Amino acid sequence: MSFLSATLDRVKPSPTVAMTVLAQEMKAAGKDVIGLSAGEPDFDTPEHIKAAAIRAIEEGRTKYTAVDGIAELKSAIRAKFARDNGLEYSAAEISVGTGGKQVLYNALMATLNPGDEVVIPAPYWVSYPDMVRLGGGVPVIAETTLASGFKLTPEALEAAITERTKWVIFNSPSNPCGAGYTKLELKGLTDVLLRHPHVWLMSDDMYEHIVYDGFEFYSPAQVEPRLKGRVLTVNGVSKAYAMTGWRIGYAGGPEHLISAMRKIQSQSTTNPSSISQWAAVAALVGPQDGLAANAGLFRRRRDLVVAALNEIDGITCPVPEGAFYVYPSIAGLIGARCPDGTVIENDEVFCIKLLESVGVAVVFGAAFGLSPHFRVSYAAADDVLAEACTRIARFCAELERG
Repeated sequence: MSFLSATLDRVKPSPTVAMTVLAQEMKAAGKDVIGLSAGEPDFDTPEHIKAAAIRAIEEGRTKYTAVDGIAELKSAIRAKFARDNGLEYSAAEISVGTGGKQVLYNALMATLNPGDEVVIPAPYWVSYPDMVRLGGGVPVIAETTLASGFKLTPEALEAAITERTKWVIFNSPSNPCGAGYTKLELKGLTDVLLRHPHVWLMSDDMYEHIVYDGFEFYSPAQVEPRLKGRVLTVNGVSKAYAMTGWRIGYAGGPEHLISAMRKIQSQSTTNPSSISQWAAVAALVGPQDGLAANAGLFRRRRDLVVAALNEIDGITCPVPEGAFYVYPSIAGLIGARCPDGTVIENDEVFCIKLLESVGVAVVFGAAFGLSPHFRVSYAAADDVLAEACTRIARFCAELERG
């Protein structure tokens, strides 16, 4: 009998973390590696946020806090939801966790029973299906296509819902493809959910402020207020404010769900870091002008990467509406042969050989539930991205195709 829990058989380690670690190990061994697998901004946390954290330390705010967030942070989150999304929540309807991932995890652990189904559009963030499995649920994957801009259609959502469906997990702009849904597209999806009152919606809005070309962000509960009583709106400070390592995520939702999530958190991590919470207060109530500046920086990088990848024979790279990822197709390279004889059978082989051959670390599309693609994080300096694209082009040019 195995000492380890059988639950582990239902999940796999994060492929994005695995690729990042592999790239780091190769770098440590002296190899020239460009890492474009991690999803975090490459610039530093703003000074006023760091100053708030230092001030909290100096003032002795280093003790345990309320399980799911200090009152000051909950107040800042409520103000943010009202300001940016037109959503009103009470303090009892706000949860703060150790990153957005914990908030999502808490919600699933608090609500899933064995056999409950969770609809997840593909491509999806790698952790969604495995968190569902950890909770005893069943991920139901609703595939999108490159032709549809990687967006879930109302018809596909309708087809995926059954009497066992408990949640739909929704992410816009999307990790890994950057697809952003317009208000009209969201209305089509919320109309479907209005017809299925047993289904809840988990909206992951983490990339809300990283959008381009005049795209207007909307959150589902904002588009359809009648759904608000069964929507958990999740966000955080990690991406918008370059605070990935501070580990603060949050959500607004019905009080009975937030209370259940608090119970889960009280028996796992308890409160998020007190210092990080005070830093998050400064992020949310302080100057917001840096958000647009950062988005402009990412847009320039997006354009650089999209143009360079579309110059490569065999690769098709759509233009995303937001986030800081592209999700190009390598359909034209499947079956090609590397100089060492390795056949590019799928996107995982492509990404492994790309790393081994030219030292560029990206993540294979199968990890996100939709192949044959790969994800590039363009949260890196322009010259680094240009060099990475040059190396990808060189690798592809050396492939032998029939």
